[in-house]
Amino acid sequence: MRKWFAISALIVALDLYTKNLVQKAFSYGEHLTVTGFFDLVRYHNEGAAFSFLANAGGWQKWFFTAVTAVAVIVITYLLVKHHAEKLFCSGLALVLGGAIGNLYDRLTLGYVVDFLYFHIDDLYWPAFNVADSAICVGVGLLLLDSFKKQQPAAR
Repeated sequence: MRKWFAISALIVALDLYTKNLVQKAFSYGEHLTVTGFFDLVRYHNEGAAFSFLANAGGWQKWFFTAVTAVAVIVITYLLVKHHAEKLFCSGLALVLGGAIGNLYDRLTLGYVVDFLYFHIDDLYWPAFNVADSAICVGVGLLLLDSFKKQQPAAR
């Protein structure tokens, strides 16, 4: 079971480290073009995924903090209960690490630092970070696990 929490801790450490590097190297809104489709930036997201509710007046910080805290508790319970299920727990561990990384930002800064910015010509994907990446990969693993577990109906 420790390995699942170690994966989560690694994600948190990598997330906080990279966000710290970006905060030291960039001013808010600053861009550095890396390739024709990828920039490093420094943005602050006060909302949820894709800046959902970012301009809601401040209440969303506490709402997303509460939702994340509940998610951390539920995910921890599921990791303990299903610790032998590798794919399921791998997904949960990634989601847990990402959730804690973004929760830390929300509690200490009031927003989440985003810095990975992909685009094709003038079409830009919303900026994201290591925690968001871990959450997306983790959800993908959970979906894969759910399809793996489906059994055909008995006849």
